[in-house]
Amino acid sequence: MPAITPDHRPRLLLVDDEPTNLQVLRHLLQTDYRLLFATDGQRALEIAQQQRPDLILLDVMMPHTDGYAVCQTLKAQASTATIPIIFITALTDHADEARGLEMGAVDYITKPISGPVVRARVCTHLSLVHVDELRETRLQIVQRLGRAAEYKDNETGMHVIRMSHYAQRLALAAGYSPVWAEDLLNAAPMHDVGKIGIPDAILRKPGKLDATEWDVMRRHPEIGAQIIGENQPSGLLQLACSIALNHHEKWDGSGYPRGLAAEAIPIEARIVALADVFDALTARRPYKEPWPLADTLAHLQAQAGLHFDPSLVPLFLDLVPQLLEIQQRWAD
Repeated sequence: MPAITPDHRPRLLLVDDEPTNLQVLRHLLQTDYRLLFATDGQRALEIAQQQRPDLILLDVMMPHTDGYAVCQTLKAQASTATIPIIFITALTDHADEARGLEMGAVDYITKPISGPVVRARVCTHLSLVHVDELRETRLQIVQRLGRAAEYKDNETGMHVIRMSHYAQRLALAAGYSPVWAEDLLNAAPMHDVGKIGIPDAILRKPGKLDATEWDVMRRHPEIGAQIIGENQPSGLLQLACSIALNHHEKWDGSGYPRGLAAEAIPIEARIVALADVFDALTARRPYKEPWPLADTLAHLQAQAGLHFDPSLVPLFLDLVPQLLEIQQRWAD
């Protein structure tokens, strides 16, 4: 018996109360896609829940449960909310189109349909879904590598979350775009991933490190950059690599591993350095009590132009109410 080859073509749900319209769509799409059919809104909801199609082509004017009601129900349920919906309808009024898009549909095609238009729109929106899936997968990999580093360190997962949110808020305050600040939020948890390569005897030593041990510890930024990989095509991974490599550099050039100074230190690393130190000082650790807030802020001010970018410190201090909210929300 020949082996059964899995069919990996995207699966579409076609919904229309007129069988003739479904036949037209079947003829257009059956070569490239696996097709599911429904002739009423209630059956469409059942199939969407059971089969999780990759995309739905949905008529509007149907008896009992119309397309708008179907769309509204799908978007209200977590299991189906992300399925893209394209309305295909005889309603040509701009108000009807606006209503459909406001409900969460990704597109609106009017009848009589054009075959090339339908195929192109379906292909486009499935490609966008694929891009979103790749972005989400990449983000999850970054986050999980950050979690892996936590298992090696004596910090807590809450530290990583807090300092990432501090960094995002500071980026916004410094005038960077919400998109870049969001990338920073997601890349910052990777800052200490290089500690995976540091021996436990050094990483978990209860006392001070000697000179030899400290030399080993200071290698973790370069190890982190190697783990993430330099010259990454992804903006998020480029950001994560830069942060891992440079977050221990200091404004006055006394940091490591390369002794960069001032604006030669990438801005993302300068931002994360402030966020990281603030949380390290204000959090309780097995080896220390948390610093009082006033002492922490005084230390940051004193280190402006030495450890920290002097233009970022006042912006960070202005964010203290927001920082305290973050601290309370993700307390240890």
